[in-house]
Amino acid sequence: MNNNMKRIVMVLITALSIIPLAAQEKFTQEYRVGPKDLLEISVFGADELSRTVRVSEDGKVSLPLLGEVLVDGLTKSELEKKLSDLLGEKYVQNPQVTVFIREYQSKRVSVLGAVEKPGPYQLLGRQTLMQIVSEAGGLTRDAGSDIIIIRQLPDGTSTSLRISIDDLFLKGDAKLNVPLEAGDIVNIPVDKIVAVYVFGQVKNPGALQVKKSAVPSLLQAIAQAGGFTDRASRGGVVIKRKDETGKEKEIKVNVRSILNNKQKDIPLLENDTVYVPESLF
Repeated sequence: MNNNMKRIVMVLITALSIIPLAAQEKFTQEYRVGPKDLLEISVFGADELSRTVRVSEDGKVSLPLLGEVLVDGLTKSELEKKLSDLLGEKYVQNPQVTVFIREYQSKRVSVLGAVEKPGPYQLLGRQTLMQIVSEAGGLTRDAGSDIIIIRQLPDGTSTSLRISIDDLFLKGDAKLNVPLEAGDIVNIPVDKIVAVYVFGQVKNPGALQVKKSAVPSLLQAIAQAGGFTDRASRGGVVIKRKDETGKEKEIKVNVRSILNNKQKDIPLLENDTVYVPESLF
């Protein structure tokens, strides 16, 4: 993406990051408890029954009077009702139970690659790809053209989904803003910035910083360097290129032939040097 497109993406991501408080609370309420979550359970008027407990690997917590209680997969409100019902059956009259999730550990996704803050992120309720990228600080300048989501299936195998960044962020294709699941890996591959060089009779000679996946052709590089000067020799352009052994070779090109559709444009490679000589006439 060019700089203008990047700015548009960052505006969209910034807007997504400003989630209203009510929406944030909704995500928290919809979160389903799982192993390793830390729960603060309070029983009004019965401090001796209140506990801060960690959910075990098999999705249970141990509580006074009740013993082990299965909590895996319950939302905050569902768990409060379950504990109230269990206590009310035998032990406490009209119990009022409050559950606060102090640590979200069971539902995480990992964000890797070209984002400002890569790492693991808590998945609160139903969160989408764009929301998680926003939490990770947005895309960096060297982001590639795609986002890859890797997901583990119940049978132990993995599948992947490749999503175009331009289609998602710039074209706003809503169906690509997929909801994420616990354990997903979101990878934004880095597209390395490389250089090609254009010297001689062009208006802005020097190095062109381009993405490795989008190295320009000869005509595109000359255009990005401002185009030919009035004294340029269009028939004697030289491309200098080094092979894998470091040996340099020269490719002489008549740009007039390309412009007249008599010859195909030439794709450049990383670190190519284009020299446009001065015309003798």
